Amino acid sequence: MGRHSKRNSISTVGRIAVAGAALSAGAAAFAPAASAAPDSDWDRLAQCEAGGNWQINTGNGYHGGLQFSPSTWNAYGGQKYAPYAYQASREQQIAVAEKVLAGQGWGAWPSCSAQLGLNSAPTPRNVSAKPAPKKAAPQAEAKKAVSQLAQQKDVLAIDKVYQQIVERFEAAGLAVPAPVEEFYKAHRVNLNNHLNAHNARVAQAQQILNQFGL
Repeated sequence: MGRHSKRNSISTVGRIAVAGAALSAGAAAFAPAASAAPDSDWDRLAQCEAGGNWQINTGNGYHGGLQFSPSTWNAYGGQKYAPYAYQASREQQIAVAEKVLAGQGWGAWPSCSAQLGLNSAPTPRNVSAKPAPKKAAPQAEAKKAVSQLAQQKDVLAIDKVYQQIVERFEAAGLAVPAPVEEFYKAHRVNLNNHLNAHNARVAQAQQILNQFGL
């Protein structure tokens, strides 16, 4: 009796284990896969990052609708399409963004992706590289820059400061570290408020120095 009872107990445990494994496998098989990022997600992100302007270049160190830094644009194959993101088409920028998403996740756009609740999976895109357009005359380029700056309603003083930082790094042949980029993008408005709060004091100090010829 004891031997039969032990055998039955082992058999019952075995059946439960097999059934549990089968249920787990079935659940995994029918679990919905993460959906790919649709164009609408990228359009919403571009609206948040750059007011929906895919060709924007305000001089703050970030370009295009998804605000690529030159280092990120180059690292993820952007040079295939254009020297800078704002010179590439919407579709080409999205193709590069899909690679960034695969490598860094939505955290590459920390503030806007969190605000919009974006969580789609990356999808490789095959977008052809069209011939680069002819470079416009300097006067035309200047007019274009002024026009783009006028369209960007939230250009902040901190953007100019950050651009100087970017230029210093680029002059030294270096890329701005990713944590610095992420911090700037996530806290841009707060940094600008802090800068503006001290602008008056800096101006007063400069006036005093000027009076003494310093």
